[in-house]
Amino acid sequence: MAVPLRRRLPMLPLLLLAAGGLRAVERSSSAMEELATEKEAEESHRQDSVSLLTFILLLTLTILTIWLFKHRRVRFLHETGLAMIYGLIVGVILRYGTPSTSGHDKPFSCSQEDRPFTTLLVNVSGKFFEYTLKGEISPGKIHNVEQNDMLRKVTFDPEVFFNILLPPIIFHAGYSLKKRHFFRNLGSILAYAFLGTAVSCFIIGNLMYGVVKLMKLVGQLSDKFYYTDCLLFGAIISATDPVTVLAIFNELHADVDLYALLFGESVLNDAVAIVLSSSIVAYQPTGENTHAFDAAAFFKSVGVFLGIFSGSFMMGAVTGVVTFTKLHCFPLLETALFFLMSWSTFLLAEACGFTGVVAVLFCGITQAHYTYNNLSVESRSRTKQLFEVLHFLAENFIFSYMGLALFTFQKHIFSPVFIIGAFIAIFFGRAAHIYPLSFLLNLGRRHKISWNFQHMMMFSGLRGAMAFALAIRDTATYSHQMMFSTTLLIVFFTVWIVGGGTTPMLSWLNIRVGVDPDQDPPPTNDNSERRNRTKQESAWLFRLWYSFDHNYLKPILTHSGPPLTTTLPSWCGLVARCLTSPQVYDNQEQLREEDSDFILNDGDLTVTYGDTTITANGSSGPHTATTSLDGRRTKSSSEEALEHDVGAADHEVTSRGTRLVFPLEDNA
Repeated sequence: MAVPLRRRLPMLPLLLLAAGGLRAVERSSSAMEELATEKEAEESHRQDSVSLLTFILLLTLTILTIWLFKHRRVRFLHETGLAMIYGLIVGVILRYGTPSTSGHDKPFSCSQEDRPFTTLLVNVSGKFFEYTLKGEISPGKIHNVEQNDMLRKVTFDPEVFFNILLPPIIFHAGYSLKKRHFFRNLGSILAYAFLGTAVSCFIIGNLMYGVVKLMKLVGQLSDKFYYTDCLLFGAIISATDPVTVLAIFNELHADVDLYALLFGESVLNDAVAIVLSSSIVAYQPTGENTHAFDAAAFFKSVGVFLGIFSGSFMMGAVTGVVTFTKLHCFPLLETALFFLMSWSTFLLAEACGFTGVVAVLFCGITQAHYTYNNLSVESRSRTKQLFEVLHFLAENFIFSYMGLALFTFQKHIFSPVFIIGAFIAIFFGRAAHIYPLSFLLNLGRRHKISWNFQHMMMFSGLRGAMAFALAIRDTATYSHQMMFSTTLLIVFFTVWIVGGGTTPMLSWLNIRVGVDPDQDPPPTNDNSERRNRTKQESAWLFRLWYSFDHNYLKPILTHSGPPLTTTLPSWCGLVARCLTSPQVYDNQEQLREEDSDFILNDGDLTVTYGDTTITANGSSGPHTATTSLDGRRTKSSSEEALEHDVGAADHEVTSRGTRLVFPLEDNA
């Protein structure tokens, strides 16, 4: 029945009032939602600040305790072990002392999708919200997801370790490398780092595959664990990091050759381990069983290893060589540019599909050899101190996070059988790494690697930052989660127990300490015997390269080295003058370089100053005599040049690599 017009008109204000009320409620609801969102954002910002403050306080407390330990001469616990203990304490507090702060997670079913998405856009009442993938959760733990936002905040993305914390650690290892003892033991270091790491990886991987089979028999394996996963674990855990041992060696001035072997192995070993793990991940057999042995896939992985390592090496070396700085008048800008070029090497290699660890390592070695000579005096000091501080903070940050991760990481899988088997496999892998290779190397070494040295190297196989970073990079599957948890326990044990036993082990093995790193062990009264030993111990390939580098590369790339006009043929005079830096001619310290204690051989040097030409084979122009501080006349022979380069005790006036010749009067 129709309503009369006079009866409908009074209803219009009521309808308008109701509509206005609804809009007011909507505006009020929207304002409340915006206010809630702002409060959540503010709370998230506060939690981010608290998490970062937690790590800063951990580092501060670690530094103060280190000072106390150094003041009291405490050596049973290294700074890295101390950082791990503090991280454990904070992890316990965060895990059990902070309440849950969120409980709104609700599972939704997407049965039509066959794969997870990294980003989801969810429509909630007409508003779109973006969600990112955090990882897979097993069905049995769907209701046990951590609801503590603080624990989530202190759990970092693994890429933070690789892109921010690892570069300064690896670069500092290359930039601060003592080239003299490193290159004298170059052959042994390469054998330990490449062949030894590969042997250790395959022995550990095969032994752990047997452990996995045993776990399957006794019913302790609840998910898939393939042979390739065991090999990946072998590559991860083969990355040694004897930072504790090396720090004690450096403080006690232990035998320099032993220090060089351990340091060189650990530096290159990290690079080999990360490339080896990438090659194992790239192992993809064809056919139905993607985890069976396939010869084609195996050789493909070998090719990937060689390609990634050589490509990363070339990229790092080239980047280090082309790092030219012409900002001598502005040391701050010069240091900043040097820092950015060094860090960009890591990111450039990763972006090109290579390994940034290898690239930044050889970039550091190359820049220490070439770019360092082109820096101003102030920038040299600044770069050394800058990377030393970054290395110290990054390393202690990682070890603090290790202690924290034992309680804050949400996907730990601890298997007693797997853990015990891993310790046994590591022992046998390290033994097969050290003793057989040392036996083979001693067949060609004049200065043998003694049994005491071998036992100390066996004992010093600590695991540290690189093994942890490789393990935490991928924890998506059951096997990788078990590998990460086991790696964490292995790092704890080796840093605390093995690192704390370094000083007693040195004493028990009668390894000499208090050695001047600039002296050649062992001392002898026979100078000819000392010179012959040095010639035979120095790598022939290195001597050949050093001759080419000193005569041709150094004058082109740096302001040091002999002018090209003295090393190139006379018909190349125009090219030599164009390529040689003018500073080489008028710089009185043209051959001075930091850590340039190289080992020379006959014919390595030919230098001309004024009327005097010096060659390492003993020939010279007029005025071939030299004078020492006490006025004695000596010969400028190849033996004397070699004796100088290996650190002879004679106090002759030298300029780091080339003997200065003073013309003498005829009646002198």
